[in-house]
Amino acid sequence: MPEICLLGTGGMLPLKNRWLTSCYIEHNGRAVLIDCGEGTQIAFAEHGLKLSRVDILLLTHAHADHVTGLPGLLLSMGNCSRTEPLEVVMPKSCYNTFLSLMNVCGKLPYEVRTRTLPDKEPSRFKAEVIDPMLTVSSLPLKHSMPCLGYRLDFARKPVFLPENARALGVPVEHWRTLHAGQEVTLPDGRVISPSDVTGRERPDTVITYTTDTLPIGQIADFAAGSDLFICEGMYGDPDKKESMDKKGHMLMQDACRLAASAGAKRLWLTHYSPAEPDPTVYRRELERIFPGVVISRDGERCDLSVGK
Repeated sequence: MPEICLLGTGGMLPLKNRWLTSCYIEHNGRAVLIDCGEGTQIAFAEHGLKLSRVDILLLTHAHADHVTGLPGLLLSMGNCSRTEPLEVVMPKSCYNTFLSLMNVCGKLPYEVRTRTLPDKEPSRFKAEVIDPMLTVSSLPLKHSMPCLGYRLDFARKPVFLPENARALGVPVEHWRTLHAGQEVTLPDGRVISPSDVTGRERPDTVITYTTDTLPIGQIADFAAGSDLFICEGMYGDPDKKESMDKKGHMLMQDACRLAASAGAKRLWLTHYSPAEPDPTVYRRELERIFPGVVISRDGERCDLSVGK
């Protein structure tokens, strides 16, 4: 199951103790990276993560604090002897900005494959390079330019019942095939179905990521049932509400209300304003709105296989 690390939690510009917002999600040795602001490659080194494991990069939008780390990251991947293709997924409106950033990279020793998603309507695709059972969905957000939120649904196989397999005389070498959902024909002609050797269905593991947006109601539906909801909270001061509404951002309190409406298990706040040096001062107020809130810091980590 996924292991998640926030490489950075800052918005607008990096600080000496806070890199720009970026999220690393690793599953079975392969990783998804969401956004790549200035300094992201340095944050990788600081948090002990491997660039070589990133196979998909999801970009939310084309603002500088979310994309200007791309040339350095791509070049560093090449300098680490990468030869496998990298898939970069982005809103359609981000594509020209991406091409401009690619121009300074020269020839890379690996292929960069692009996938553009609609700016104004939801979409989804299978991220098979990470896991055949992973579905990535996008949601158009409401910001000063087209921006997407992402939801990652890691489907889980049903519980395998080895006692059933043994009782049916199924050789061990066929167990994996059955657990993967395929029938097996035994030497005596019997056909064993996956349902014969599996038990209860297990819910998907869900990670939802939204930043740079007004707190629109669609986000709560999009993040429904998330095991981890990562959401921006630029400020905790309610007096900033009018300013955030004008700029297409949200307060920490807005994020907590969305998490509560979504029925999320936990919320990580991110994308703090550089003028918000200590977001923890709002902890008590935020916990009253949503007890599962974490006022994240750079390097915040969790393993969603724990307790599942």
